[in-house]
Amino acid sequence: MMLPADWLSRVRIRLMQRTDLPALEWEGEFTHFRRLFADTYARYEDGGAVLWVAEFPNELLIGQLFVQLNSERPELADGATRAYVHGFRIRPAYRRGGLGTLMMAIVEDDLFRRGFRMVSLNVARVNYKAQRLYDRLGYRVVAAEPGEWSYIDQNDMLRYVSEPAWRMQKTLRGLNRPGW
Repeated sequence: MMLPADWLSRVRIRLMQRTDLPALEWEGEFTHFRRLFADTYARYEDGGAVLWVAEFPNELLIGQLFVQLNSERPELADGATRAYVHGFRIRPAYRRGGLGTLMMAIVEDDLFRRGFRMVSLNVARVNYKAQRLYDRLGYRVVAAEPGEWSYIDQNDMLRYVSEPAWRMQKTLRGLNRPGW
């Protein structure tokens, strides 16, 4: 798909709403995460997460980024100074055009305003493009993660995931974009 030169200026990045949940499934590609998305949204409603989406207004969700504010693993998120980015996804046709950088800047600014000074994330060891993005944004590898986790899919089946990852983190030093 050929995007117009000004496509990024038309994208709206906003906090997620409950009505966005079905659109996170991307026409069935991520239906297996339906319950995981709902659980993450419940954490958002309870104040333990911040969920962001990128959209063409009234058209299509093209990106998502979830932030966990506290965790049972304080090295990921401690509820006060360290937050954890996860579930960051951009539709393939919209990658490599600046949207990921823009979303991360907005999220980092929001976290800084909330008093967080450190952001952590895990990136699959085989996801070299994402690793380059995070490295360019100032994230550094601080640990290896086994990437072993599980979730319950839309059919109530327990699924196991093995995705070895690198834990990366960044110290937030101030706002990325004046006026955001």
